[in-house]
Amino acid sequence: MFPLPSDTRYAVQKKLATPQNERRRIVTGAVPEASLSNLLHETRQFDPPPKLAADAIAKKEIYAEAAKDPLAFWEKQANRLTWAQPWSQVLDWSDAPFAKWFVGGKLNVAVNCLDRHVEAGHGDQVAYHWEGEPGDSLSITYAELTKRVCKAANALTELGVAAGDRVMIYMPMIPETVVSMLACARIGAPHSVVFGGFSAEALAGRTNDCEAQFIITADGGYRRGAASALKPAVDLAVKECPQVETVLVVRRTGQDVEWYEGRDVWWHDVVDKQPDTHEAQAFDAEQPLYIMYTSGTTAKPKGILHTSGGYLTGVSATHRMVFDLHEDTDIFWCAADIGWVTGHSYIVYGPLANRATSVMYEGTPDTPARDRWWSMIEKYKVSILYTAPTTIRTFMKWGEEFPQMHDLSSLRLLGSVGEPINPEAWMWYRKNIGGDNCPIVDTWWQTETGSILITPLPGITSTKPGAAMTAFPGIAADIVDNDGKSVGNGEGGYMIISQPWPAMLRGIWRDPERYKETYWSRFPGLYFAGDGAKKDEDGDFWLLGRIDDVMNISGHRISTTEVEHALVSHPKVAEAAVVGAHDPITGQAIVAFVTVKGNVPDSESGGAAFAAELRAHVAKEIGAIAKPRDILISPDLPKTRSGKIMRRLLRDVADHRALGDTTTLLDPNVVAAIAAQLPASTEE
Repeated sequence: MFPLPSDTRYAVQKKLATPQNERRRIVTGAVPEASLSNLLHETRQFDPPPKLAADAIAKKEIYAEAAKDPLAFWEKQANRLTWAQPWSQVLDWSDAPFAKWFVGGKLNVAVNCLDRHVEAGHGDQVAYHWEGEPGDSLSITYAELTKRVCKAANALTELGVAAGDRVMIYMPMIPETVVSMLACARIGAPHSVVFGGFSAEALAGRTNDCEAQFIITADGGYRRGAASALKPAVDLAVKECPQVETVLVVRRTGQDVEWYEGRDVWWHDVVDKQPDTHEAQAFDAEQPLYIMYTSGTTAKPKGILHTSGGYLTGVSATHRMVFDLHEDTDIFWCAADIGWVTGHSYIVYGPLANRATSVMYEGTPDTPARDRWWSMIEKYKVSILYTAPTTIRTFMKWGEEFPQMHDLSSLRLLGSVGEPINPEAWMWYRKNIGGDNCPIVDTWWQTETGSILITPLPGITSTKPGAAMTAFPGIAADIVDNDGKSVGNGEGGYMIISQPWPAMLRGIWRDPERYKETYWSRFPGLYFAGDGAKKDEDGDFWLLGRIDDVMNISGHRISTTEVEHALVSHPKVAEAAVVGAHDPITGQAIVAFVTVKGNVPDSESGGAAFAAELRAHVAKEIGAIAKPRDILISPDLPKTRSGKIMRRLLRDVADHRALGDTTTLLDPNVVAAIAAQLPASTEE
């Protein structure tokens, strides 16, 4: 057993629903010099809708149950899966920080996602309503998906892939991508999915790092109204990967592609002819399931390793309780890309393990028009939507007239993922998408954590705009100061996890020392991956972004997130990014990059008067110390291909430095346009 420490700072916190919405004044006490300043205050609060609370899967007792015995709680969640062999030990933490969960247990991940549901009589239930960007669509049942996966597993075996072999997947958002992942899982071959927007260089580096000999790709996919090629990037990458023997290619767009006989194989030639049954082998709970590469502080990406039993336990439990999934009635849409961990956990493995019916979409939100998402929600009667704050802010910029064109009344729950959501975007999401009646679960987790760690539970939590609220049951989370000591309510610090959890990463692929140094050295014995956070007066958690994004202004440590939240609360602002730039007087000064809403005329959003208006607004919201020195208006902000703002590049621009790595930048022209607006020097 690993009981939680008796120290009260490790207690699993909970925020229970009150009879009616409350308005609370959050008062900040003295802030230790080394802590993050807690500047922004939020008084709005929303209780769960009574019917949702009454019917919710997770009831308030679950917090006390998990706190009393976390291992028993996770064992209960694992027992919802189908195991070929039971475990002899729930957790082995003897070689910390390397965890083993459900020791001795055996299961097959694909069987848990597919076969068991078909055998239980649910083969006719739709697993995915898939829609391509051009408008083609397909509804695939659990029985059909099982057959497709069996065929693909047989094909991979025929092509020489065996348990333990790594398989690269470089694909668009099409059904064959899910099939490929599950086929790999079925035969015990860990997959490594690389987002289709990444370059040939990025694909080659990842392929070589995990020594993959097999790549699954497509001729291309559809993006922004046109066919976007993928196979040429694979051909370039493989020139740097001499160990690659086979490239399996799905025909999606019909584009002409170069063909390398003896290496390249068409999916329809080898997969379609296979038998639609496959005898699945059970694998150890610690069998590697996938490797996902994430950016590191060095040039070399980190290969985050996730295994089978604990990961599937974590994603299925969180998916079921965080989204209050009722598998017979809900239609779930996680609008991420499968190339990111959100897609792995909450498009593929979590939903399928729970027998969910999901929506999957290939393209962009504005193709052919800016109401594409809302038309799909109306068409498929989506009841749960999970997306990113940057997407929500884009919708804000476009205007509420687009969601108003469609009936969104099927929605009953909304989710946010990827970065802290500013309170005004949260409120816009609730009002314009949720009809002022849908709880919002603002979730915090990472590629490394595998599953959601900090989140409201929709039938229990009285939510606050912008707050991630509290730890998921069974997760021992806290916020600590520079010395690793728990901060008080109203104070900020570093988000840590003090005890292992089932879906946690098992290491960095073939680099155990880097794993220990990256995640476990800052606070010995505590998991820390670089995020700042604060506790409000009630002890609820607010994420403040990466510690790299903290600014030191005249001795005050101020989070960029709080200043961005203040700027976006201005009625004319759609999105904002804030960085610290060198200042000879204050050490650092705040530089803000702002995008205005589409309905704001140029005459109202330019010049010194608007900048002064925004500075005054920030001072009013969080204090004069946080007023930006410089405010630049830009039609767009530099973002990664997954939609996250690249503040690192904005710091380079603000300090007139040469730009760092731009390989993940979606549109390089955005940075050049912003740089052209800055004065030549800030030293004068």
